[in-house]
Amino acid sequence: MVIGGNLEPSTLIHAYRRGVYPMGIPDLPGMLPWWSPNPRGILPLDGLRVSRSLRQSAKRFEVRVDTCFARVLQGCADPSRDDTWITDKFIAGYTRLHELGWAHSVEVFDRANQLAGGLYGVRIDGLFSGESMFHFQRDASKVALMALVDLMRSSGMTLLDVQWPTEHLASLGAVAVHRQVYLACLANAVGTKGAP
Repeated sequence: MVIGGNLEPSTLIHAYRRGVYPMGIPDLPGMLPWWSPNPRGILPLDGLRVSRSLRQSAKRFEVRVDTCFARVLQGCADPSRDDTWITDKFIAGYTRLHELGWAHSVEVFDRANQLAGGLYGVRIDGLFSGESMFHFQRDASKVALMALVDLMRSSGMTLLDVQWPTEHLASLGAVAVHRQVYLACLANAVGTKGAP
């Protein structure tokens, strides 16, 4: 971890291209930590684990992309969540990235047209670096992840970076890889051009 820098679009894209990303720490308000964990969490696009119950649950929802990026950020930044690190500065920085076409959201709506969950992250060529996900309704964030994997596969993307190899993500198929393996995958991904 290093501390410093800013959340300007050029800084963020430069960092992601090199396998580094910012994530705040609640105990260090006002500081801007940058991370490149070792091992690194990735979700192989052919390795997503989808249970029968999740497939059934997905039928209750409709998935959209980039229709309410700000609302997804707000859902991820909800202060009632225990692990909230997304501050107003992060919201401003990633909103600007979204306006420039680098940051994207996958949104899940229920049958009443209410936002049920979603995720957001940064796309550079064949890389999607997932930043955060949230749900208001059961399975909604998992449905967003399913949709993201489908979109990535259909557009020729190769690397879904989930950053930290957590137990929850491992249950969905994420694996931990050594930093050097990750950087080799990253170099390949940012050198490819998937469909938009």
